Amino acid sequence: MYKSEPLIQEGKVVSTILLTAVQYAWQHSPFYKRLFAHFDFTTPLSVEDWKKIPFTTKDDLSENNEAFLSIPKTEIADYVTTSGTTGSPVTIYLSRSDLKRLAINERDSLALAGVKKGDVVQLTTTIDRQFMAGMAYYLGVQELEAGMVRIGPGVPELQWDAILKYGPRVLIAVPSFILTLINYAKNKGIDYQNCSVESIVCIGESVRDDRFELNTLGSRITKDWKVDLFSTYASTEMATAFTECKAQNGCHLNDQLMHLEVLDENGNEVPDGEEGEIVITTLGVTGTPLIRYRTGDIAKRFLSDCSCGKNTPRLGPIVGRKNQMIKFKGTTIFPQAIFDVFESFQEIICFKVIVEKDEIQNDRVVILLDEKLKGSPILEEVKLKCNSKLKVIPNFEFELLEKIQAQVYKKNLRKPEKIIFV
Repeated sequence: MYKSEPLIQEGKVVSTILLTAVQYAWQHSPFYKRLFAHFDFTTPLSVEDWKKIPFTTKDDLSENNEAFLSIPKTEIADYVTTSGTTGSPVTIYLSRSDLKRLAINERDSLALAGVKKGDVVQLTTTIDRQFMAGMAYYLGVQELEAGMVRIGPGVPELQWDAILKYGPRVLIAVPSFILTLINYAKNKGIDYQNCSVESIVCIGESVRDDRFELNTLGSRITKDWKVDLFSTYASTEMATAFTECKAQNGCHLNDQLMHLEVLDENGNEVPDGEEGEIVITTLGVTGTPLIRYRTGDIAKRFLSDCSCGKNTPRLGPIVGRKNQMIKFKGTTIFPQAIFDVFESFQEIICFKVIVEKDEIQNDRVVILLDEKLKGSPILEEVKLKCNSKLKVIPNFEFELLEKIQAQVYKKNLRKPEKIIFV
């Protein structure tokens, strides 16, 4: 049974491990030397002192990228970049100790999801193109003394060839791509229900709702394929993953690697189980440390003990990103709400959401669908569900399914691009 103490306790000073992280950034990062010029971190920090430390934003990281580098360039072991989902990609510099930390993080994360020594794990995402996650999965699997099949993204035929040849017990995959794998198996007569795969570690997309039940996407996968799904949440900047355990009651924080805050719009901690912005401070990072970094992601935090025995904070699914709120016909919508509607229809294999500005700069939402659905009864059901769940009906355009899939699963991107803001 794992028990830990909060790094910040009301009425006390912050923990040594957290103070050490702040001191390191203050002493080694040109950016933080400037930002913290009027601070004195040589003595213990009280809770009130901690709250006075300014936040770091994605704009800071983008505009001052190299100033975050906290080691000599000769000590950089790996250069990774963010995916660029919410802006221009930025570089995160990793030292050799950061690589070891990354391996430990993913070892512990995968172990939470039930991956064990001797397992075969198939990676359906990229390990190249400066992608931190793909490298982290590989390093973590090696730390677990398991085996990995590195297929990379897309190409259902290759994925199934490897599954049938090597017999992986676990897949690491983007959930929406699993629908593509299932559809391919059905069309090719592959007995996927009786293959070796027992569980899938899901990345990039949520498969649960805020009650920890399978959401539309997760339910659709498990309705067709009797596998266990494990949610995760991570970003390149934090170099740490939140992962579900077998209790599947939220994604656990590894509090030896990162400090978590969940804050309201005024920068105050939200109560247990309420939505707030995820703010992180990395622990033990030497290449690109981050202090009170605002991720822009909105989620609920849960502090109650988990039945697995861990008492570290857990996160619910990401509700949305602050910079991706859509204002459409007087209604505010997060992309995930749109995804939930379209992923609930078995007939919709793939779709793309396009958000653009109209002539008076209001958001206009267009859904790109398979041309076979044009004029079909299903489309009327889709409109009814949009009206019921979203309170608005978006615009629809139609294209060949293969062309939509090419737009969503782009070869130059690491994650499916289900939505684009133009």
